[in-house]
Amino acid sequence: MKLRLSIGMSSNPRTRPVFENKVKADGIDLVPTKVHVAELFWRQLRSAEFDVSEMSMSTLMMAVAQGDDRFVGLPIFTTRRLFHTAMLVRKDSGIDKPQDLKGKRVGVPEYQQTSALWTRGVLKNHFGVEDRDMEHWMDRQLAHSHRGEVGFTPPKGVIIHQVPGDTDIGEMILQGRLDAVMSYNPARGDSALDRASADLANHPQIKPLFPDKYAEAVRFREKEGLYPINHGMVIKRELAEKHPWAVLNIYKAFEKANEIAEAQRLEHTEYHTETGLLPPEAKKALATQVLHHGVRNNRKALERAAQFSFEQGLTPRLMKLEELFAPSTMEQ
Repeated sequence: MKLRLSIGMSSNPRTRPVFENKVKADGIDLVPTKVHVAELFWRQLRSAEFDVSEMSMSTLMMAVAQGDDRFVGLPIFTTRRLFHTAMLVRKDSGIDKPQDLKGKRVGVPEYQQTSALWTRGVLKNHFGVEDRDMEHWMDRQLAHSHRGEVGFTPPKGVIIHQVPGDTDIGEMILQGRLDAVMSYNPARGDSALDRASADLANHPQIKPLFPDKYAEAVRFREKEGLYPINHGMVIKRELAEKHPWAVLNIYKAFEKANEIAEAQRLEHTEYHTETGLLPPEAKKALATQVLHHGVRNNRKALERAAQFSFEQGLTPRLMKLEELFAPSTMEQ
């Protein structure tokens, strides 16, 4: 059986073996197509172009909550990050700590994207900054956006403006028309959605919200005990129902790819420790695997994301994991 596959993060060592057909799913010929991740989600939401694809977790929750049953989630998690640690602010904005974001103008590619979902959840639950405390500016234009495909409307009490078509959030923060950016995706030639091009990370007018993002990452990890999930995978529901065996076979292929990447990572850890590039005390921490697929290993992070989505008015109810993922994968 041939299935069309697309993974936006095809360079990820934990998914690349499947994308490059070095690891195969039993009984399935996965035919890969490389698409920029933002464009991939838009195309998949618009026309269900791929049989198996990467998908934003926030968008999947919203789509399922609205009755879109075209896709079934696979607990294969392609990207994770401590997103709030990447927030950038103008040095002259008066923002020196998260609480200073109250009353400020904040840019974001799409309000409902998963990175913004996690960031707003942390700002509210850790620092007391409510969604309605900030003035949001959304960059992607309606015709080429995930929100356009899921029918997103601003939650009650939240101010969201559309960035004009002749500018972008990068230009706006450099011009002083924005005070901060919650998530920033510089434009690339393989994406039809993102337009910003300024190098904010290295600009003299810009600084990180968290000067020591590593210390903030440790604080978050100790408090929450989880690693935020950004993207997962989906399969067309009609295929999952017609060929239920394919679900676990695809899952097992990505599990194998993850094992290969983990073995390579441990080999690098061993080398850097033995050569003195890393202190011995770092070896134990680095030897601990933190990236797992499956619902059981990631339930806490998934349920936290669902909680944030409900709190922020993106979904009308608290989504259950059983609504999102294929039944045969719930014990994986």
